[in-house]
Amino acid sequence: MGETITYHLNAGGYGEIRLNRPEKRNAISLQMAKELKNALNYFRVQEIKFLLITANGEKIFCAGGDLNDLHGQLSKEEAFNRLVPMKEVLWEIVNFPVPVICLLIGDAYGGGCELATACDLRIASRETKFGFIQAKLGIVPGWGGGALLYEKVHPDFAFQWIIEGKVYDAKTLERKGWIHRVAEKSAILDEEQLLKPYMQRSRQQMKLIKKQYIKNLLQKPILASMTEEVKNSASLWDSPEHISAVEKFLARPS
Repeated sequence: MGETITYHLNAGGYGEIRLNRPEKRNAISLQMAKELKNALNYFRVQEIKFLLITANGEKIFCAGGDLNDLHGQLSKEEAFNRLVPMKEVLWEIVNFPVPVICLLIGDAYGGGCELATACDLRIASRETKFGFIQAKLGIVPGWGGGALLYEKVHPDFAFQWIIEGKVYDAKTLERKGWIHRVAEKSAILDEEQLLKPYMQRSRQQMKLIKKQYIKNLLQKPILASMTEEVKNSASLWDSPEHISAVEKFLARPS
């Protein structure tokens, strides 16, 4: 088990990964990116029906990238090298051989929304809020999640959400198609009942369904678009707007 995530095989026939830095709002560090990739590699060869990605702590699923690793003093080249590992994690999720379900008990912002977007299905607690807020930080999405967003919702809404950086509630995003199901928190916490429809499928069914989905999704050069996005984000890393936004964020009272 890693220190920044936990993962295990569930008796219901699925794998489970939990972000495990609730004291840091489950911000994704370089170490977490490494551990996520290791966990995905582990589950890729296991006999599971689907993979669940969620987080410990009920307030925040993921607040984005850890600013200790992704601070504003990086050069464009340094920023690119530090963004690439999570792009690789997102790409592994997109290509995972069985469906990947993101269980959003808490809110997600920035990179947290990118991670959720890479998953195939998103189930959220009714009280949750989500925002692709990178534009407010003087950058663009940096892990390829923006490129994926254009494939998961209507492109006009993806464009609007990224450029405005607005935070939406779960019900609004269910109407927009980003959230697939909204449930009461009591139902969300009853994981066995919540996931019952997926546990009732055979592994072979789930593999074939995911295979067809990947085939449809990858008719476009998505990986190239994700890589271009990482480069674009890195190109803005040392801009005055981004440096100022990060400094203001770090100066906030804890």
